[in-house]
Amino acid sequence: MLMFILRRVATMVLTAACLTFIVFFLTNLEPNLEKVAKSEAGSRISDAEVESWLERNGYTRPIFVRYGEWLGILPGWTGTEPDGRPRGRCVDRAADKANAPRYCGLLQGDWGFSTVFKQPVAEIVATRLALTGILMFWVMALMVPASLLIGVLAGMREGSRLDRTLSTFSIATTATPEYVSGVIFIVFLASNAGVQWFKGTATSAMDGVTFENFFLPVLTIALYGIGYIARMTRASMTEVMTAQYIRTARLKGMSFPAVVVKHALRNALIAPFTVIMLQFPWLLNGVVIVETLFNYKGFGWTLVQAAGNNDIELLLACSVVAVFVVLVTQLISDIGYVFLNPRIRVS
Repeated sequence: MLMFILRRVATMVLTAACLTFIVFFLTNLEPNLEKVAKSEAGSRISDAEVESWLERNGYTRPIFVRYGEWLGILPGWTGTEPDGRPRGRCVDRAADKANAPRYCGLLQGDWGFSTVFKQPVAEIVATRLALTGILMFWVMALMVPASLLIGVLAGMREGSRLDRTLSTFSIATTATPEYVSGVIFIVFLASNAGVQWFKGTATSAMDGVTFENFFLPVLTIALYGIGYIARMTRASMTEVMTAQYIRTARLKGMSFPAVVVKHALRNALIAPFTVIMLQFPWLLNGVVIVETLFNYKGFGWTLVQAAGNNDIELLLACSVVAVFVVLVTQLISDIGYVFLNPRIRVS
């Protein structure tokens, strides 16, 4: 198991390096750098002035060198002001410029400075990710029990009226994207056109979560996932219920509920466990739509603002967080699958 985990961690590091380099390359294309120069030095500067600004700020050097500086495995670039004062990536960010460190990248905890929010990127990401963490917690608290219950009930008796009803509900929720269900909920449950049971915005939830201001965004995200996990659980439950050991248990005189709880349930939950763990990366994508729709200023909302305003440092930080969440949840999923299924042996 230890060697398996070490191999997976090594693969995760290599994958993270490749993915972050791709994002770094795309965000540092010439048109994007030109927008940065014009946003910092003035929108009416000439092409020659743009080139001069980029050169003075170290953007014209090779992409691999700048990627190494951003990671913190290469020393930050240095230069001088017109009056002879030293400047550079690490010097500009240091409080004590005379004793500035040579390395100031991601590995040193320096995530850069946001050109939009005018704050250190690390502070922004920590604050916004905490808000999204609260949203994801309540989504999982609603989505996982509901989807497992629906899937198990539907799969216990394949082809029954209950199975057809729950399966239709699951397909309908999965086929409805968040931006459609979110708008429907706002119109019918939080506007003058319908009943005003909830608030159509979750902005106030950033100061204090209540059922009124937080239920709609939670339900909007959870509804899609409920249908998907329920269908996977139903398929797994249906397969297990036709197994030989289930028939043997029934022939021995065990009651149907006892067979389901003692014999079928654990094996039926092996496949849904993997699907549930993979919901975390999907939730990061789902919150982009829902947080923007409900004006909840979490990680997804921040990612939209960073992309829309060409905030390169913040966009890179968001991509690092997204890559980390995806890789870690996949590792946990693989390890948990081994523990749940004793037939699997790690080679």
